[in-house]
Amino acid sequence: MFFFGLGKLFYVVILILNSIAILSEDRFLARIGWGRTQAEPGFGASNDTASVKAKLIDIIASVRTVMRIPLIVINTTIIVYELILG
Repeated sequence: MFFFGLGKLFYVVILILNSIAILSEDRFLARIGWGRTQAEPGFGASNDTASVKAKLIDIIASVRTVMRIPLIVINTTIIVYELILG
């Protein structure tokens, strides 16, 4: 049985993108060692771009940078849709 429709899947993707976009780098990510400063190499060190952790840090930074304005528009649209059509 298929319990989720495409609308629910869309809501789940938007909620995950929202949760990534609001992560605070100073308060949360840096404490667990996932801040951008940990990902940047020091003097004479090589940049580790092959590890899964480095790729996840890059994805989090990209989502926070690129999806900020589109998420505002999408969230506003979803709120208006839910208020009108419930």
